[in-house]
Amino acid sequence: MDNTYLILSISVIAVITAALRFIPFAVFSANRKTPNIILYLGKYLPYSIMAMLVVYCLKSVNLLVSPFGLPELIGVLVVVLLHIWKRNTLLSIAVGTACYMMLVQIVF
Repeated sequence: MDNTYLILSISVIAVITAALRFIPFAVFSANRKTPNIILYLGKYLPYSIMAMLVVYCLKSVNLLVSPFGLPELIGVLVVVLLHIWKRNTLLSIAVGTACYMMLVQIVF
């Protein structure tokens, strides 16, 4: 790939990303009431996405083969307990991921 193609690709991606970020402000201006479906999606969609990510991450865990899903279970428990304690999503995910990676690379 030459530099012109890379710069053009990155520019197109940047413009599309910016447009997707600005469109809701144009469509749902302060003068109009936000539709109930958008309010509903804004309230419940983040939880649904997190649940789908958890299922996706745990879908290939084999409970019949050593280490029997222990690193995954410990990682999930660390995330849940840390989130209950600190109420910080980024901290919980970062520490849980680090814990899981250490378990997989060093312990198991």
